[in-house]
Amino acid sequence: MSQQSNSGELVRALDWKGAFWVAAGVPPLVLFSIGGIAGTTGKLAFLVWMISMVMGFLQSFTYAEIAGMFANKSGGASVYGATAWLRYSKFIAPLSVWCNWFAWSPVLSLGCAIAAGYILNSLFPIPAADSQMVLDWVAANLANYTETTQSVVDYIAANAGTAPADAIKAVATNDAVAALTPAIRSWEAFGFDIPGLGVLHFNTTFVIGAVLMLIMFAIQHRGIASTASAQKVLAIIVLVPLFLVGIVPIITGQIDYANVTGLVPPAAAYSAEEGTWNIGGWTLFLGGLYIAAWSTYGFETAVCYTRELKNPKTDTFRAIFYSGLLCCVFFFLVPFSFQGVLGHAGMLAPGIVDGTGVGEALGNMVGGGKVITQIFVILMILALFLAIMTAMAGSSRTLYQGSKDGWLPKYLSHVNKHGAPTGAMWTDFAFNLFLLALASDIAGYFYVLAISNVGYIIFNFLNLNAGWMHRVDSGHVERAWKAPTWLIGFNTILAFVNALFLGAGAKVWGYSSALWVGFVMAALIIPVFIFRHYIQDGGQFPKEALDDLGIVGGGLGERKAGVLPYLALVAGICVVLWANWFFVLPG
Repeated sequence: MSQQSNSGELVRALDWKGAFWVAAGVPPLVLFSIGGIAGTTGKLAFLVWMISMVMGFLQSFTYAEIAGMFANKSGGASVYGATAWLRYSKFIAPLSVWCNWFAWSPVLSLGCAIAAGYILNSLFPIPAADSQMVLDWVAANLANYTETTQSVVDYIAANAGTAPADAIKAVATNDAVAALTPAIRSWEAFGFDIPGLGVLHFNTTFVIGAVLMLIMFAIQHRGIASTASAQKVLAIIVLVPLFLVGIVPIITGQIDYANVTGLVPPAAAYSAEEGTWNIGGWTLFLGGLYIAAWSTYGFETAVCYTRELKNPKTDTFRAIFYSGLLCCVFFFLVPFSFQGVLGHAGMLAPGIVDGTGVGEALGNMVGGGKVITQIFVILMILALFLAIMTAMAGSSRTLYQGSKDGWLPKYLSHVNKHGAPTGAMWTDFAFNLFLLALASDIAGYFYVLAISNVGYIIFNFLNLNAGWMHRVDSGHVERAWKAPTWLIGFNTILAFVNALFLGAGAKVWGYSSALWVGFVMAALIIPVFIFRHYIQDGGQFPKEALDDLGIVGGGLGERKAGVLPYLALVAGICVVLWANWFFVLPG
């Protein structure tokens, strides 16, 4: 039986293992962009994942320390870090929370878009060109084509040197596949273009994805304890086979080491040709590190549930530490084996790039036939559910605590009788319906990912600096666990490395405007915060928002760090702008 909340507050119903299981949806995030990163970084892909994971693990120690300072707050590292900036600017603090939310929240729409693709492939598959039904259609209709048929003429023009007979057969086969593809796959109620953003598609993928999101919402409606129980079952079902996919090819000798040696970037994004370590090559490499961070850093969500832990002083560090170790295993093994078996060319297949063919590839990697492959397809859908559940739980609590602390609108702090932040959950749902319409084709999918990651890197930059700022300004606040001082300093350097990734990498994903659209999304917090703080609260923060910092009376406390936080901000902006100017895509 779930614990209930009669006070409009989150319920302390978790131990560290429960938080660990909720965060267990992070390892499947590797499947969201494993093909995209392979396409843009070539043979460097597995190395990109490893470097990014090591960075994420080191950074988590800063987050573990600051999380241990706030036993009464939910919402994760962004909330705990935002409090460090509060003394220096009322507007920077909510920026951290907002950027973390719009980075995490799209997991719902992106995951549901991929899951919808899997469901369509299972129930309404596109016939293979060599399938019997296609061959029969071609045989029955081949007489309708001649070398003067316009589509045949166009094919010969586009494929110089093709014999007319071969062109006729190729065109007939393409027409057969199109004719025999279930109509539901191309159905679209309507679509419209939003200038500067993209095209919204209200199609079959959108409808299936919306239904899946509602199912996730229903599960989480019963509170964090119920969510953790569901996550534990899903995690065991999904992560054990995913681990086997990572380890079996290594044990059985399936790894072709030519696929993971001779490490150079590709000549261009999605090119099978090897390039060189010139500026264009470095740009692609940094672009891979940029988008990988969205997945590998994600286990910091384990500290989103501090307010719901029974013993936050000890459980907060354990939750994030063991979640990090779990992610290290999967983000090291899976990309390495995936690349070692498939090779660069194999990872450029359309189904790998858009995610819908990953399940079949995983089944083949463990030597499975059709039955095993279908099982892996089902497991992929469950893996996506696992990631979506993690994202909804974490992002909704970020909105909830942002509301409690006076940064976001008041309605977001509403919880139901089970202690679930339903006001924030419904907001997540509505926002992701919009994103789902944008991500319902592969072009929009990577655009959403590239834009949302702008917010995630901004959040990480602010939060890694928050580690040393809390040491200076809030040294008097008790910490359940304290990171080594050298590591706090090293992670501050990593903050600027992340800024480098942001400036150089956002442009790699096919959208020169991704960085600037991401900045616009980040800036949307300004009118939202002005409404809450100055209109709803009359320019004052809620008392409980400041209690954990030991701030009493008027003001926001002494600024012991002086101008250093402002200098860090200016330096970070300079790194982003310089990297965006200096690093250019291969010509």
